[in-house]
Amino acid sequence: MNKTYLFGFIFLLASIACGQSATPLSTTELPASITNESPTAPAVTEQSVPDETTSNTLIANCSIFPADNFWNTSIDSLPVDSNSDAWIQSIGLDESFHMDFGSGEWDGGPIGIPFNVVAGSTVPKYEADFYYPDESDPGPYPIAESPNREWGSDHHILTIDTDTCTLYEIYDASFENGQWNGGSGAIWDLNSNALRPADWTSADAAGLPILPGLVRYDEIAAGEITHALRFTAEDTAGYIWPARHQTSDPQNGIPPMGARFRLKARYDTSSFPPEMQILLQAMKTYGIVLADNGSNWYVSGAPDERWDNDMLHLLDMLTGDDFEAVDTSVMRVDVDSATTK
Repeated sequence: MNKTYLFGFIFLLASIACGQSATPLSTTELPASITNESPTAPAVTEQSVPDETTSNTLIANCSIFPADNFWNTSIDSLPVDSNSDAWIQSIGLDESFHMDFGSGEWDGGPIGIPFNVVAGSTVPKYEADFYYPDESDPGPYPIAESPNREWGSDHHILTIDTDTCTLYEIYDASFENGQWNGGSGAIWDLNSNALRPADWTSADAAGLPILPGLVRYDEIAAGEITHALRFTAEDTAGYIWPARHQTSDPQNGIPPMGARFRLKARYDTSSFPPEMQILLQAMKTYGIVLADNGSNWYVSGAPDERWDNDMLHLLDMLTGDDFEAVDTSVMRVDVDSATTK
């Protein structure tokens, strides 16, 4: 799925000045009965899970993939990828990071990618009409009457069905004449390490799930983030495991979808507030995964009124030079599975 990000020059300058995402808003209109973008993510609980087969993160009693899933595996001891310098130069050696989430609103809507937690048996289900149907799961998709939907142009709807611990994700979701439509959709069994078919997109350009890569405030409150984080870059080429989809052909020096980076171990985080130290430690231990085309070094998270935006902006001092790409091929068990060794 090619997602084209066209940024007007004036809009881009304003976005950079305000420190927020440069993605323009869609003009899609939803009926009044749909809450287009809720300013807060649903209340969830992050808990430690004693079962070795489940991850350390629970959302509404659903494990966010198994413990040995790619997203939940630490990469602090992996070797540096031979392409690290070139990939970082491509994204921006001196370019600043931006936490693309927070509290309040930016340009009329909440900041970040929200998600929904529902009991599937209690909400309507829809066979969504996708314009990339050949690479989408047909559904049905449980969608609440007033779902949280991403404010920006991607208009993602992410939903966890607590009845089955299944994750449903839709890209470019819109509602018209009683029917949900979208660009593409993917359904994920949260107890499985199965990947999309080769070359298939998902609700994200890399063909990966979105939810497991979001920073959530509940994790900060719990004192630990135990998974990799999702981020975007303007230019990508090809894809590597566990990504399944590309937006352009492989090219030397340009990072592929699925590339994973980590904050260098020597980076001193001691001067940051404790909340930001938790986030920075996750970048060291679990790293960040290139999952979509967008603004360079933009890290994804869920909106929450508890975020301190000024505190999040302290991380703007991070640059590409503070990171290194890691060789994730050494942790792969099977090219068609997100299971790690």
